[in-house]
Amino acid sequence: PRDAVDSSRSPSYTVPCDDYVHVVEFSPFSSGAPASLLAYGGNQYVVVATCLFQEEDMEVEGVEFNVLRHFHHELRVDALAWSPESRLDRIPTIRLCTAAADRKLRLLTPDLQDRHEVKVIEGHTSYINHLVFEPTEGKQIASVSDDNTCRVWDLDGNECVTLRLRSPGISVCWHPQEVMKLMVAEKKGTIRFYNLVRQEAILSLDCGPLMFADWCIPNTIKVGGVSGNDWLIWDITRSSYPQEKRPAHIDKARLFKWSRANENLFATTGYPGKINSQIIIHHLGHPQPVTIGSAMVGSGLSWHRTLPLCVVGSDRKLCFWMTEM
Repeated sequence: PRDAVDSSRSPSYTVPCDDYVHVVEFSPFSSGAPASLLAYGGNQYVVVATCLFQEEDMEVEGVEFNVLRHFHHELRVDALAWSPESRLDRIPTIRLCTAAADRKLRLLTPDLQDRHEVKVIEGHTSYINHLVFEPTEGKQIASVSDDNTCRVWDLDGNECVTLRLRSPGISVCWHPQEVMKLMVAEKKGTIRFYNLVRQEAILSLDCGPLMFADWCIPNTIKVGGVSGNDWLIWDITRSSYPQEKRPAHIDKARLFKWSRANENLFATTGYPGKINSQIIIHHLGHPQPVTIGSAMVGSGLSWHRTLPLCVVGSDRKLCFWMTEM
């Protein structure tokens, strides 16, 4: 990689927060309003907010950021997912789910007054690494864990499906239209696609030990991931081995996330816990990274639903990078 110090680009926008941000997620679903829903969390808190960027509304300077709810969460939030039922039009509804180190999921359904409902979902026997809602109706949640399982739950907390893995589950993605297809990535380096009706794998991809993998929502034949310092991309119609593999981060890479707006755009982050964590934005048509940025003790990574814009959590702030296409 190029010397990151030379070419490091400041965030396009920053938003101050009260505390260190450990996870941050844009809702991948339409809110039914011009603004996007965004949630972030850290040590014993979750914040739900809306944001609108100047690229979407000429009357906005930079970013218009409004906190809708701030609520207490028993432990540090380690992962977070949005339900497609979350909307801002008609009757505003917020629903998200978190994972914490006590091996529990918490389904949060705050109303926009001061009440909020928390449903605790138990069953995993080790650390939960990632979770996702079924994207069409949001009536189920899939989660993966160090207990070598992927589990699918209903909103009452009943375990509907248990997929036994061969190593810890590190990420899980649901097909955007075919609700019976689930992608599960394992730490040892296998990514499997499951049919949830038959509860069996229909396809698998291979590589070395994985940190994270993501399914490209705009084009589901593409899967990306990070292993060691490299990013990897598979074309699932061609081979079970990666089509492309390149080094990105000097130290280990941590996350890989596809843009939701452009199937050739993706971001990777370096390993957190250092003073500065690197974020690199890549475009498949460009040999060099499009953007290299860094965030103080950065953590988390998420793309906006329609803009080529991603966010990383940092020390008492959110950092947003807009990619000029």
